Amino acid sequence: MLRTGALACAVLISPSLRAADNELTARERAAGWRLLFDGKTYDHWEDPTRKSPPGDSFTIGEGCLKPVAHPHIEEDLFTKDMFGDFELEFDWKISPGGNSGLKYRIQDRGFLIDETRPGMKFEDRANASFKNKRTDRPAKGQEYVVGFEYQLLDNAMNPDARVGASHQAGALYDMFPPARDMTRPVGEFNRSRLVVKGDHVEHWLNGEKVVDASLNAPEVAKGTGARWGVGSPIYELLVKHPRKACRISLQNHSSDAWFKNIKIRELK
Repeated sequence: MLRTGALACAVLISPSLRAADNELTARERAAGWRLLFDGKTYDHWEDPTRKSPPGDSFTIGEGCLKPVAHPHIEEDLFTKDMFGDFELEFDWKISPGGNSGLKYRIQDRGFLIDETRPGMKFEDRANASFKNKRTDRPAKGQEYVVGFEYQLLDNAMNPDARVGASHQAGALYDMFPPARDMTRPVGEFNRSRLVVKGDHVEHWLNGEKVVDASLNAPEVAKGTGARWGVGSPIYELLVKHPRKACRISLQNHSSDAWFKNIKIRELK
Protein backbone atom coordinates (compact mmCIF):
# COMPACT_ATOMS: atom_id res chain seq x y z
CA MET A 1 0.00 0.00 0.00
CA LEU A 2 2.78 2.43 0.90
CA ARG A 3 4.62 1.65 -2.32
CA THR A 4 1.45 2.16 -4.38
CA GLY A 5 0.73 5.45 -2.64
CA ALA A 6 4.25 6.73 -3.24
CA LEU A 7 3.99 5.84 -6.93
CA ALA A 8 0.68 7.68 -7.25
CA CYS A 9 2.19 10.75 -5.58
CA ALA A 10 5.17 10.64 -7.95
CA VAL A 11 2.85 10.56 -10.94
CA LEU A 12 0.92 13.56 -9.65
CA ILE A 13 4.02 15.72 -9.34
CA SER A 14 5.80 14.44 -12.44
CA PRO A 15 7.42 17.36 -14.35
CA SER A 16 6.06 15.91 -17.59
CA LEU A 17 2.51 16.49 -16.34
CA ARG A 18 2.83 19.81 -14.55
CA ALA A 19 5.33 22.55 -15.30
CA ALA A 20 6.87 24.89 -12.76
CA ASP A 21 6.00 28.56 -13.00
CA ASN A 22 6.95 30.15 -16.33
CA GLU A 23 7.86 26.83 -17.93
CA LEU A 24 6.20 24.51 -20.44
CA THR A 25 5.65 20.79 -20.24
CA ALA A 26 6.85 18.53 -23.07
CA ARG A 27 3.21 17.98 -24.00
CA GLU A 28 2.56 21.73 -24.25
CA ARG A 29 5.62 22.25 -26.44
CA ALA A 30 4.50 19.41 -28.70
CA ALA A 31 1.06 21.02 -28.97
CA GLY A 32 2.59 24.27 -30.24
CA TRP A 33 2.58 26.37 -27.08
CA ARG A 34 5.39 28.84 -26.43
CA LEU A 35 6.19 30.97 -23.45
CA LEU A 36 5.83 34.73 -23.62
CA PHE A 37 7.53 35.26 -20.25
CA ASP A 38 10.41 33.35 -18.68
CA GLY A 39 9.96 34.85 -15.21
CA LYS A 40 13.13 36.94 -15.43
CA THR A 41 13.42 39.01 -18.62
CA TYR A 42 11.51 41.07 -21.20
CA ASP A 43 12.67 38.74 -24.01
CA HIS A 44 9.28 38.60 -25.77
CA TRP A 45 8.17 42.10 -24.80
CA GLU A 46 9.05 45.67 -25.70
CA ASP A 47 11.46 46.43 -22.87
CA PRO A 48 10.26 49.76 -21.42
CA THR A 49 13.65 50.48 -19.88
CA ARG A 50 15.25 50.53 -23.36
CA LYS A 51 12.93 53.17 -24.75
CA SER A 52 13.93 56.83 -24.92
CA PRO A 53 13.16 58.26 -22.48
CA PRO A 54 13.10 55.01 -20.49
CA GLY A 55 9.72 53.70 -19.36
CA ASP A 56 8.93 52.97 -15.74
CA SER A 57 5.44 51.48 -15.97
CA PHE A 58 6.46 47.81 -15.54
CA THR A 59 8.98 45.86 -13.54
CA ILE A 60 9.90 42.20 -13.05
CA GLY A 61 9.86 40.59 -9.62
CA GLU A 62 8.78 37.41 -7.83
CA GLY A 63 8.69 35.65 -11.20
CA CYS A 64 6.03 38.08 -12.44
CA LEU A 65 5.55 41.02 -14.77
CA LYS A 66 4.23 43.83 -12.57
CA PRO A 67 2.67 47.16 -13.56
CA VAL A 68 3.93 50.00 -11.36
CA ALA A 69 1.32 52.24 -9.72
CA HIS A 70 1.52 55.91 -10.79
CA PRO A 71 4.57 55.77 -13.09
CA HIS A 72 5.95 58.85 -14.84
CA ILE A 73 5.01 57.28 -18.19
CA GLU A 74 1.75 55.35 -17.95
CA GLU A 75 1.85 52.79 -20.75
CA ASP A 76 1.06 49.17 -21.44
CA LEU A 77 3.61 46.42 -21.92
CA PHE A 78 3.47 45.07 -25.50
CA THR A 79 4.54 41.81 -27.07
CA LYS A 80 7.26 42.13 -29.68
CA ASP A 81 5.40 39.76 -32.02
CA MET A 82 2.01 40.23 -33.61
CA PHE A 83 -0.67 37.57 -33.51
CA GLY A 84 -3.75 36.89 -35.62
CA ASP A 85 -5.70 33.85 -34.42
CA PHE A 86 -4.41 32.44 -31.15
CA GLU A 87 -5.06 30.84 -27.80
CA LEU A 88 -3.48 32.52 -24.79
CA GLU A 89 -3.25 31.48 -21.15
CA PHE A 90 -1.97 33.51 -18.21
CA ASP A 91 -2.14 33.75 -14.44
CA TRP A 92 -2.89 37.06 -12.74
CA LYS A 93 -3.70 38.57 -9.41
CA ILE A 94 -4.77 42.08 -8.48
CA SER A 95 -4.21 44.32 -5.47
CA PRO A 96 -7.16 45.30 -3.22
CA GLY A 97 -9.31 47.75 -5.20
CA GLY A 98 -7.09 47.23 -8.24
CA ASN A 99 -7.81 47.48 -11.97
CA SER A 100 -5.87 46.09 -14.93
CA GLY A 101 -6.50 44.28 -18.18
CA LEU A 102 -5.11 42.46 -21.17
CA LYS A 103 -5.68 44.03 -24.58
CA TYR A 104 -5.78 42.17 -27.88
CA ARG A 105 -6.57 42.95 -31.52
CA ILE A 106 -4.91 46.29 -30.82
CA GLN A 107 -5.77 48.73 -33.60
CA ASP A 108 -3.66 51.71 -32.56
CA ARG A 109 -1.82 53.33 -29.67
CA GLY A 110 -0.71 56.87 -28.95
CA PHE A 111 0.20 59.32 -26.23
CA LEU A 112 -2.56 61.61 -25.08
CA ILE A 113 -2.33 65.28 -25.93
CA ASP A 114 -1.53 67.64 -23.07
CA GLU A 115 -4.62 69.76 -23.66
CA THR A 116 -7.25 69.73 -20.94
CA ARG A 117 -10.10 72.10 -20.28
CA PRO A 118 -12.94 72.33 -17.78
CA GLY A 119 -15.54 69.67 -18.51
CA MET A 120 -13.29 67.80 -20.93
CA LYS A 121 -13.83 64.06 -20.47
CA PHE A 122 -11.09 61.46 -20.84
CA GLU A 123 -12.87 60.12 -23.93
CA ASP A 124 -12.80 63.57 -25.58
CA ARG A 125 -9.09 63.89 -24.90
CA ALA A 126 -8.37 60.41 -26.24
CA ASN A 127 -10.37 60.95 -29.44
CA ALA A 128 -8.62 64.27 -30.00
CA SER A 129 -5.28 62.52 -29.54
CA PHE A 130 -6.03 60.10 -32.38
CA LYS A 131 -7.24 62.84 -34.71
CA ASN A 132 -3.85 64.55 -34.49
CA LYS A 133 -1.38 62.03 -33.13
CA ARG A 134 1.71 63.38 -31.43
CA THR A 135 4.98 61.97 -32.69
CA ASP A 136 7.15 62.48 -29.60
CA ARG A 137 7.61 60.23 -26.59
CA PRO A 138 7.09 62.43 -23.53
CA ALA A 139 9.04 62.04 -20.31
CA LYS A 140 5.73 62.13 -18.48
CA GLY A 141 2.31 61.26 -19.78
CA GLN A 142 -0.12 58.51 -20.74
CA GLU A 143 -0.31 56.29 -23.78
CA TYR A 144 -3.76 55.01 -24.70
CA VAL A 145 -4.24 51.66 -26.42
CA VAL A 146 -7.20 51.11 -28.76
CA GLY A 147 -8.04 47.43 -28.59
CA PHE A 148 -10.36 44.85 -27.09
CA GLU A 149 -9.88 44.30 -23.38
CA TYR A 150 -10.09 41.23 -21.18
CA GLN A 151 -10.96 43.01 -17.93
CA LEU A 152 -9.02 42.20 -14.74
CA LEU A 153 -10.49 43.74 -11.60
CA ASP A 154 -11.17 43.54 -7.89
CA ASN A 155 -14.94 43.20 -8.29
CA ALA A 156 -15.61 43.82 -4.63
CA MET A 157 -13.70 47.04 -4.06
CA ASN A 158 -13.03 48.77 -7.38
CA PRO A 159 -15.75 51.30 -8.22
CA ASP A 160 -15.64 50.41 -11.93
CA ALA A 161 -17.34 47.11 -11.07
CA ARG A 162 -20.42 49.05 -9.98
CA VAL A 163 -20.80 50.62 -13.44
CA GLY A 164 -22.13 47.28 -14.65
CA ALA A 165 -21.23 43.67 -15.28
CA SER A 166 -19.46 44.56 -18.56
CA HIS A 167 -16.81 46.27 -16.43
CA GLN A 168 -16.18 43.28 -14.14
CA ALA A 169 -13.39 40.71 -14.21
CA GLY A 170 -13.54 38.43 -17.24
CA ALA A 171 -15.67 40.82 -19.28
CA LEU A 172 -14.97 41.96 -22.81
CA TYR A 173 -14.83 45.48 -21.47
CA ASP A 174 -17.78 47.75 -22.29
CA MET A 175 -19.24 45.11 -24.61
CA PHE A 176 -19.96 41.70 -23.05
CA PRO A 177 -20.29 40.88 -19.34
CA PRO A 178 -19.00 37.62 -17.89
CA ALA A 179 -21.66 34.91 -17.53
CA ARG A 180 -20.82 34.75 -13.81
CA ASP A 181 -18.23 35.94 -11.33
CA MET A 182 -15.50 33.28 -11.31
CA THR A 183 -12.80 35.33 -9.57
CA ARG A 184 -10.82 33.98 -6.65
CA PRO A 185 -10.30 36.11 -3.53
CA VAL A 186 -8.06 39.14 -4.04
CA GLY A 187 -4.46 38.17 -3.37
CA GLU A 188 -4.84 34.76 -5.02
CA PHE A 189 -3.81 34.03 -8.61
CA ASN A 190 -6.52 33.52 -11.22
CA ARG A 191 -6.07 31.51 -14.40
CA SER A 192 -7.37 33.10 -17.61
CA ARG A 193 -7.65 31.76 -21.12
CA LEU A 194 -8.36 33.79 -24.25
CA VAL A 195 -9.26 32.36 -27.64
CA VAL A 196 -9.32 34.63 -30.70
CA LYS A 197 -10.21 33.16 -34.09
CA GLY A 198 -11.52 35.39 -36.85
CA ASP A 199 -14.15 37.61 -35.25
CA HIS A 200 -14.95 35.00 -32.58
CA VAL A 201 -13.56 35.39 -29.07
CA GLU A 202 -13.83 33.39 -25.86
CA HIS A 203 -12.87 34.55 -22.38
CA TRP A 204 -12.28 31.79 -19.82
CA LEU A 205 -11.72 32.41 -16.12
CA ASN A 206 -10.66 29.73 -13.64
CA GLY A 207 -11.85 26.91 -15.86
CA GLU A 208 -15.19 28.34 -16.98
CA LYS A 209 -16.07 30.09 -20.23
CA VAL A 210 -17.49 33.48 -19.20
CA VAL A 211 -17.67 35.23 -22.60
CA ASP A 212 -18.44 33.74 -26.01
CA ALA A 213 -18.88 36.54 -28.52
CA SER A 214 -18.27 38.03 -31.95
CA LEU A 215 -16.26 41.21 -32.45
CA ASN A 216 -18.77 42.06 -35.18
CA ALA A 217 -21.78 41.75 -32.87
CA PRO A 218 -24.15 44.71 -32.29
CA GLU A 219 -22.97 44.88 -28.67
CA VAL A 220 -19.53 46.02 -29.86
CA ALA A 221 -20.93 49.00 -31.74
CA LYS A 222 -23.40 49.76 -28.96
CA GLY A 223 -20.86 49.71 -26.14
CA THR A 224 -18.24 51.57 -28.17
CA GLY A 225 -20.68 54.21 -29.36
CA ALA A 226 -22.02 54.83 -25.87
CA ARG A 227 -18.56 55.52 -24.52
CA TRP A 228 -16.61 57.05 -27.40
CA GLY A 229 -19.29 58.50 -29.66
CA VAL A 230 -20.53 57.04 -32.94
CA GLY A 231 -18.17 57.93 -35.77
CA SER A 232 -15.33 59.03 -33.49
CA PRO A 233 -11.75 57.89 -34.29
CA ILE A 234 -11.77 55.26 -31.55
CA TYR A 235 -15.27 54.07 -32.50
CA GLU A 236 -14.18 53.57 -36.11
CA LEU A 237 -11.11 51.57 -35.08
CA LEU A 238 -12.95 49.25 -32.71
CA VAL A 239 -16.10 48.68 -34.75
CA LYS A 240 -14.26 48.09 -38.03
CA HIS A 241 -11.11 46.58 -36.41
CA PRO A 242 -9.28 46.28 -39.76
CA ARG A 243 -6.01 45.04 -38.27
CA LYS A 244 -6.09 41.30 -37.62
CA ALA A 245 -2.41 40.63 -36.80
CA CYS A 246 -1.71 42.70 -33.72
CA ARG A 247 0.35 42.92 -30.59
CA ILE A 248 -1.03 41.94 -27.20
CA SER A 249 -0.55 44.17 -24.17
CA LEU A 250 -0.72 44.04 -20.41
CA GLN A 251 -2.37 47.15 -19.08
CA ASN A 252 -0.97 49.63 -16.58
CA HIS A 253 -3.98 51.16 -14.85
CA SER A 254 -1.94 52.59 -11.96
CA SER A 255 -2.75 49.56 -9.80
CA ASP A 256 -0.46 46.83 -8.52
CA ALA A 257 -0.97 43.57 -10.41
CA TRP A 258 1.03 40.43 -11.14
CA PHE A 259 1.24 38.33 -14.34
CA LYS A 260 2.97 34.97 -14.83
CA ASN A 261 2.72 31.69 -16.77
CA ILE A 262 1.93 33.58 -19.98
CA LYS A 263 1.87 31.21 -22.95
CA ILE A 264 0.42 31.30 -26.43
CA ARG A 265 -0.15 29.09 -29.43
CA GLU A 266 -1.21 30.28 -32.83
CA LEU A 267 -4.32 28.79 -34.40
CA LYS A 268 -4.63 27.77 -38.03
